[in-house]
Amino acid sequence: MILTHMFRTIGACTFCAALAGCNTTMMEEQNSLEYRPIMPMAEPAVRTGFATGAIYNSAQSGLFATDRRASRVGDILTVSFTERFQATKSQNAANGKSTDFEVNLPGALGLNRLEGALSSGTNQTFTGSGSAAQSNSLSGQMSVTVARVHDSGNLEILGQKKLTLNNGDEYIRVRGIVRPEDISSQNVVLSDRIANAEIKYIGAGDVADTSKVGWLQRTLTTIAPF
Repeated sequence: MILTHMFRTIGACTFCAALAGCNTTMMEEQNSLEYRPIMPMAEPAVRTGFATGAIYNSAQSGLFATDRRASRVGDILTVSFTERFQATKSQNAANGKSTDFEVNLPGALGLNRLEGALSSGTNQTFTGSGSAAQSNSLSGQMSVTVARVHDSGNLEILGQKKLTLNNGDEYIRVRGIVRPEDISSQNVVLSDRIANAEIKYIGAGDVADTSKVGWLQRTLTTIAPF
């Protein structure tokens, strides 16, 4: 009976551990749906007339054949990451307090023949210090699509890149607003030119799960009094 209960407990723990391992993968797959490319609605074919041999064509987005910068919903744009941040912070604090209290009992009670005294004292000190340092960098390129064209002409972009490795997946996600004049002639925009940028580099799977604190340990750390 005891062995049966023990095996059931072990089986339940194993199932919970497996479910927790799949949780990040399933969650990131669900989040990927928000970064699906938005394609423009199909427009009926419009006959533009016979070819005249001229260089300019009103159906083209640019005057020259090399001008293919993103400008419409569904167009593809390349983002070049040039992110590099470094921050440091330190803080020191110290305070102290000491008090002394003494009463001579015979003098206070008018009994000069009695000898006695009452004294007390407290001493409190506190010293604390803390420091934090963080640096991040991200380089590389990925392609995104134009999801919306604002009335001002600015382009709202979004996209993601999924890398499947041996023991997990890596997701790079980008969302933000780009000015058309910040797009180069090669249809590339620097990441530091993206307004309201949301850049995520997320891992899912076994490798990502091993680097995270378990929910039980995190709970015990939160409620620990010391």
